[in-house]
Amino acid sequence: MLDIGGSGAVVVRLLLVTIRAMRPEDWPQVEQIYREGIDAGNATFESDPPTWDAFDAGKILDVRLVAVDGEQVLGWAAASPVSSRPVYRGVIEHSVYVADAAQGRGIGRELLGAFLEAAEAAGYWMVQSSIFPENTASMSLHEKLGFRAVGRREAIALMTYGPYQGQWRDTVLVEWRSAKQGR
Repeated sequence: MLDIGGSGAVVVRLLLVTIRAMRPEDWPQVEQIYREGIDAGNATFESDPPTWDAFDAGKILDVRLVAVDGEQVLGWAAASPVSSRPVYRGVIEHSVYVADAAQGRGIGRELLGAFLEAAEAAGYWMVQSSIFPENTASMSLHEKLGFRAVGRREAIALMTYGPYQGQWRDTVLVEWRSAKQGR
């Protein structure tokens, strides 16, 4: 990636990551990254990561990705169907998480971009997510990759852990629509 800063200086940032399909043996590192997101308090209402079996059963196989540097997992993305009804077969809800130590390096952008390409290739026409409005990094990332906010869910659920424990929290529903699939 080439970045020309405001001073006119050329800054080159190299992303030395590979985006590939998530494997069962990646789970310990994926689970750790999931835990980091949970601990920060702005990633999910869940207070604990699922087991591998629960994750595996709930996530669509063809869009489970990890960003790796060698054998080190730096981030992951996965999705679940939003409905079992056939008319919604092309609509999925995704999650994307980046390890604390890897944030700010463009990994989220590369990972989410690859995820959207994989989703489109697999025939999904809409990708959605619910994001806490306080998670400005996630909101910005999604906006940069073509997601748009379609609504705010006010006080949708009660936070049961962490820095927001006992508070009813809002989420912003964002969506991305394929230019190749669907309408």
